[in-house]
Amino acid sequence: MLLNLHDMAPLTDSRRLGTVLLFLLIELFLDGAESASQAEIERHLEMGRDFLARGQLSDALTHYHAAVEGDPSNYLTYFKRGTVYFALGKAKFAVSDFSRVLELKPDFTAARAQRASVFLKMGDFDNAEADLMVVLRHDPHNPDANQQYSRIGPARDQWYLCVDVMERGDFTTAIALLTQLLEYCPWSVEIREARAQMYLRIGDRMAAVSDFRSVNRLSQDSTDGYYQLSRILYDVGDSGAALKEIRECLRLDPEHKDCFPFYKKIKKVDKVYLDAQQARDEQRFADCIAAGEKLIKLEPDVPMIVYNGKQLLCSCLVKDEQFTVAVTRCREALDIYSDPEVMCDRAEALVGAEMYDEAIVQYREALEINDNLQRAKDGIEHAQRVQKQAERRDYYKILNVKRSATKQEIVKAYRKAAQKWHPDNFQGDEKKMAEKKFIDIAAAKEVLTDPEKRKQFDAGQDPLDPEAGRNGFGGGNPFHHFHHGSPFQFKFHFT
Repeated sequence: MLLNLHDMAPLTDSRRLGTVLLFLLIELFLDGAESASQAEIERHLEMGRDFLARGQLSDALTHYHAAVEGDPSNYLTYFKRGTVYFALGKAKFAVSDFSRVLELKPDFTAARAQRASVFLKMGDFDNAEADLMVVLRHDPHNPDANQQYSRIGPARDQWYLCVDVMERGDFTTAIALLTQLLEYCPWSVEIREARAQMYLRIGDRMAAVSDFRSVNRLSQDSTDGYYQLSRILYDVGDSGAALKEIRECLRLDPEHKDCFPFYKKIKKVDKVYLDAQQARDEQRFADCIAAGEKLIKLEPDVPMIVYNGKQLLCSCLVKDEQFTVAVTRCREALDIYSDPEVMCDRAEALVGAEMYDEAIVQYREALEINDNLQRAKDGIEHAQRVQKQAERRDYYKILNVKRSATKQEIVKAYRKAAQKWHPDNFQGDEKKMAEKKFIDIAAAKEVLTDPEKRKQFDAGQDPLDPEAGRNGFGGGNPFHHFHHGSPFQFKFHFT
């Protein structure tokens, strides 16, 4: 720092002397500060090296940041920070630092070789090739540069092949080729996004989500990336995760034209879904059923959101012991997505409806998907045990009459039950259940209106049991009364 003493002419001698001394002190302070600043830079560089040697990359990066800020003209400091960025997989920052190094020192071959490595990992074959050609002109026998250069041609050719295969619609082959290419180009946004799109085409949404997350990180967390991620997560039925991603988009741009309206939709759907889950957990099954129905109406065009609603209906209807309706709702959920847990819910509903064979089949289907599912294994044992207990039908219970009921009361109860459970009144799974109940109702009427058969039943034998028939108690066709003057003329259609 230079002092202009002529500017001090008007001052008195004593004041001039004091001012000179003040400026001298300031100069000494600034000189000391410059020395301290350089010492501080060296300290940061030393600490950066120590952390780097111990593999603590984030800590090393912090000190290299400080060193660069202290001396922005030192190319070696940029190179060291760029190397840490490279190790952390922060490709764009690494390229920026290596490029700054080459601006300050164009003949620094190590920085150019490192930048070429980053370009190759980013799938930027042209820039990688250009850098490596410069390195090899200066050092033709550089083994690393030669090895990387030899990979560029095959990698570029494979990318062209991938594009061709994708255009031809061979998505599975494209995924295999893109996966191979990503071994050499793991930081390529274009290649990873292409694979994500291929995963979507074959229906593997979760694999696509994983790739899109990587794309978003590589793109430095863009609003478009968050929006796309949120849409995919919503489409796979994960409204909670979709809400989280869309909030990140709004954090970057609170008025984003796509993210803001989508946020409002997801928030509404996710609230209904959470309310339904909470109602189920708190055993408020009527509220759970109402919320499940509401969820389906809110988003009828997104299959997995509809699935969430039907899955909740299935679960809560089973717990509310509405077995007939539950069987249908569970089937509707399974028509969208074959979840072994939902299969177990449906099997429980079938057990509740006394359709034991069908329940056992459903449990076994769940085990085909997940052979370690203990719930299905326990369910089969339970269904078999209950089935054995229910093998002897209680005809009085079927018609809901007392054991002392008169024939007139039995016929009246039969007519009421037959009207209620006639199979023509039902569709789908409910029809199958009605068929079984109708058979039991007909059998109960036959036994309880026949004095001899009723006597056998009261004595502990089922006159319609084939096994009992072989033991001399008779047997019978529970439908014979349809041909002998049944009070109702039913059209019984099994479909």
